[in-house]
Amino acid sequence: MALYNLSEFLSLLPPGSRLLGLDPGSKRIGVALSDVGLRIASPYTTLQRTKMKFNAVEIGEIAVREGVGGLIIGLPLDGEQTLGPRAQAARDWAHGLSDLLGLPVAMVDESYSTAETHERLIEAGVSRARRAEIVDKLAAAEILQRALDALQA
Repeated sequence: MALYNLSEFLSLLPPGSRLLGLDPGSKRIGVALSDVGLRIASPYTTLQRTKMKFNAVEIGEIAVREGVGGLIIGLPLDGEQTLGPRAQAARDWAHGLSDLLGLPVAMVDESYSTAETHERLIEAGVSRARRAEIVDKLAAAEILQRALDALQA
C-alpha cells in the first residue's frame, strides 16, 4: 500500500476503527493506541526491533486484537525538516509494513518526541531504569497524539 497524507488517510479508515502509532527505533518499536473516537492516544507496549516479518506479525496481532484500521508512523526529519537517511529508512520500513499488513499508513514528524518524553520523565523523577522501559511507548503516544490533533483540526 502507499503512504498517505492525513486527510487521505482518514478517508480510508473503516468506521469505528482505531489507530496504532509506531515509533520505530534501531532497537525497539514504541507502540501506542488511539481510542475509537480518534481523539486520545495511549501508550500500549514496546516491541524489540527484529526482522521486518517478525515485527509485522507482532504488530498485525495487535492490530487485529484492538480493531486497528490504520498506522501512524513517526518520520524522523532532520533539523532542517528534510528527509535524511534516517527518514528514508523509516519511509522504507513503513512501506514494507503497510505491504505486509495491508493497512494504510500515514507518517507524522516525530522531531524531538523521544527527547521531550525523556525530559518530562526526568522532571517527574522517574528512575533511569524505568525511563528505559517506558520511553518508547510514550514517544509513540506523543507521535500518535500529534496525528490525532491534526485530524481534528
